[in-house]
Amino acid sequence: MDFGFTEEQLIMQQSVKSFCEKEMNWEYVKWMDKNCDFVPDELWQKFVDLGIFWSGISEEYGGQGLGQVDAMVGFEQICKRSMSVALALGVTMGFGVRFIGELGTKEQKEKYLPLIGEGKFKTCMALTEPGGGTDILGAIKTTAEEKSDRWIINGQKVFITGAHVADSLITICKTEKEKPRSRCLSTIMVPRESKGVAIGKIHKISCHHCDSVEIFYDNVEVPKENLLGTQGNAFYEIMTVLNPERIGVAMMGVGIIAAIYELAFQYVQERTAFGGPISRFQILQNYLADMYINLENSRNLTYKSAWLCDNGKPYHLEATMAKLVAAEGARHAGIYGAEIFGGYGICDEYPVSMFVRDAYQIQFSPISNEMSRNMLMQFQGLPKSWP
Repeated sequence: MDFGFTEEQLIMQQSVKSFCEKEMNWEYVKWMDKNCDFVPDELWQKFVDLGIFWSGISEEYGGQGLGQVDAMVGFEQICKRSMSVALALGVTMGFGVRFIGELGTKEQKEKYLPLIGEGKFKTCMALTEPGGGTDILGAIKTTAEEKSDRWIINGQKVFITGAHVADSLITICKTEKEKPRSRCLSTIMVPRESKGVAIGKIHKISCHHCDSVEIFYDNVEVPKENLLGTQGNAFYEIMTVLNPERIGVAMMGVGIIAAIYELAFQYVQERTAFGGPISRFQILQNYLADMYINLENSRNLTYKSAWLCDNGKPYHLEATMAKLVAAEGARHAGIYGAEIFGGYGICDEYPVSMFVRDAYQIQFSPISNEMSRNMLMQFQGLPKSWP
């Protein structure tokens, strides 16, 4: 069993790490966290120049056709610097490329995938509604009615990451009235500038430089050809996006754990108290040891999930475990990392406070830790724990 990266992956890892150290130093990340609601254009363009948006696009449409493991090798370095930046990139690299690349028509792929590669087309996934997130079939009330050559969309979405800057809101709607709930949903690309679309800001403690917002659809008209995939089959089709999303979110947790561990490990060697470095205190060594164990476990699960995905093997169970272990590991690192730093752990002077806040966003997104456990047991054959 080989846990090592290929030579190409190691080169990519070092390249993205060097990029992040240069372009996303802590002072700049802190500035973004205080002043931005999305990645600034200047930084976005630097990622474009790095070629990152071409990575997951198939070679047929000008991309590099890299796999999930390749993507995670670079993504981990970004997550260690800023979960907000990782989210901002992910909603286009993950949702846009996967939705269009796997569900789009040839015309849609030819039109939009090169634009994504060039950094000129941003997307988001508009799925969650005020009535619930994980309960997709029970919560979605947003409707799209057919009217000659158009869809007429009405409804509301909430906690949609990056929607305020997206060129296209990839929206999950109810399109069928008489069919079972699992056969009534469709995926439609809605231009953000469409008449009747309104965006509302949500104030949250986490990921300040990548907002998650409300979307209101009031008789929004879009062309029929904006449908992605098969009408009425979105519930099954979006699983090709939701399972990889869990791998990406797991890597965000890995990044948070790694960042806090490295910051805290350095701090305990520099900080002195009671006549010597605090690194000699047994309890602080225990905190760090648990972080290190959580980092290794979550990283292994995340890369295993990515490898299974690349090799066409079932990975829904492993991706769910990876998200759960990484999220709880990130929360643990946040709590005890802040304790190691003492008062500085909740001050902006050190980046650990940002990671503490950000860690809470992945406890329930894209699926709650509690529901993750329930689903794992369902996968093992136990009865469903929800209706």
